[in-house]
Amino acid sequence: MPDAYDDDTAHSDSNEFANQSTDDATGKPDVIKVSAKSRSTAVAGAIAAVIREHRYAEVQAIGAGAVNQAVKALAIARGYLQDDSIDIVCVPFFREVDIEGQERTAVRFSVEIRR
Repeated sequence: MPDAYDDDTAHSDSNEFANQSTDDATGKPDVIKVSAKSRSTAVAGAIAAVIREHRYAEVQAIGAGAVNQAVKALAIARGYLQDDSIDIVCVPFFREVDIEGQERTAVRFSVEIRR
């Protein structure tokens, strides 16, 4: 997956999020990383696909622009999933992450199917 936190990295590939994998140890899907330059519709498609397959997803963003794109993607993904009669809820939380040797605070969204 591309390093979504490099502000100079353009996300022009329409399939940038298409190959979401899982963590072999836990079976949970990998975290979907969003940058300020991520296309919200591409992120939304990834969120919807992961939710359909695993019923759970995590979305991570660092910086105001990235958080904005992530929130838009979550709203769009909710619309995509309505066609399958799936409604999602998101719980935001902070996570300290190491990016190239620097500790940064990320906003993560735990995304689950509403019961």
